[in-house]
Amino acid sequence: MADISTDSIKEPQIFEVEAVLKYAKDLEGGEWYYVKWAGYASDQNTWEPKEHLTGCSKLLKKFHHQLKRAKLTHSGRKRKLSDEGLVVGSKKPKWPKPMSPVSTEALRAMVQEELRNWAIDLNYICTDTAPIVVENDVDFEGPPTEFNYINDYISGAGVKIPNDPLVGCECESCSEEELECCPQNSGVKFAYNRLKHIRVKPGTPIYECNKYCKCGEKCPNRVVQLGRKYPMAIFRTSNGRGWGVKTLVDIRRNTFVMEYVGEVITNEEAERRGKEYDANGRTYLFDLDYNDDDCPFTVDAGKSGNISHFVNHSCEPNLVVYGVWVNCVDPRLPRIALFANRDIKAGEELTFDYQMTGEVGDLSPDVKVQHVTCRCGASNCRGFLV
Repeated sequence: MADISTDSIKEPQIFEVEAVLKYAKDLEGGEWYYVKWAGYASDQNTWEPKEHLTGCSKLLKKFHHQLKRAKLTHSGRKRKLSDEGLVVGSKKPKWPKPMSPVSTEALRAMVQEELRNWAIDLNYICTDTAPIVVENDVDFEGPPTEFNYINDYISGAGVKIPNDPLVGCECESCSEEELECCPQNSGVKFAYNRLKHIRVKPGTPIYECNKYCKCGEKCPNRVVQLGRKYPMAIFRTSNGRGWGVKTLVDIRRNTFVMEYVGEVITNEEAERRGKEYDANGRTYLFDLDYNDDDCPFTVDAGKSGNISHFVNHSCEPNLVVYGVWVNCVDPRLPRIALFANRDIKAGEELTFDYQMTGEVGDLSPDVKVQHVTCRCGASNCRGFLV
């Protein structure tokens, strides 16, 4: 239980603590705990000074025991700090500052420490060669809760992702002139030039060389499979769009930028999850509907994904989507690759069109949310994500 009082509430109000999630010390040495309140959603979690947590000795003892064990057996998992703190929610009293006030600088220092730790964990897990940094100069939002960083598709219930192509090419130098390279054997155009830049129109299927091919990493037909090459920042946007992603270096037009990964789920499961996402005004569902008549799978990056999870929508995006096949050649299970559709300057936010207005064939995010205001700021903004 916890006693909470404010200047506007004379009698202390008592609420039950469900769990202690985080611990930090402010600049004056005061001890603070990030708590989950029983009967309230996670977005109403708050930071509380230790003196507020009366009657919670067993919970605190258990928390510190688990914290000690976690430090001894660190496995690279992400830390979970979220929300502005200090304001509980409509069902609890709101206050401008806690009973024992913590300075804005101290609170920001705690959040920045959590973000630094999260960035370390992201780079520990991420297999891409380019680093990820995390920036928040806008508010007190910490790392997102209930999000697991992954590097490739993971299979949901009832889904099996094959990873064994039937054959590889024998080319000594893969190119459009080779008649039996992987793209030509699949009946499509060779997608890249010698600089590994995309040279086919959006909507064109891309078949890269696979693990059975004789060519190596320098092959011009190995691009998406080699991962992200540009350092990027996950940053807090200043106009209420939450987290976003920006590049830290210049990116040339037609180059591969990142892959969109998540949990591959069945259509039926996607319908169920879609209703939950719709209620929250956002979806991370991406239908793998490359074949009009056969779309049994959807990618859900809501709880498991990579840096693309944080890429925002724009009605005038600088990224475009392609379907790519490498070791899995099931036509129903393309990989989702994001390429630059123009030159992008260092510091510029990376975006793609959640609707994509038919420009990339049939691959499309399953955005069914109604009356969600678009804040992309583009001159051709459609106004809503519908």
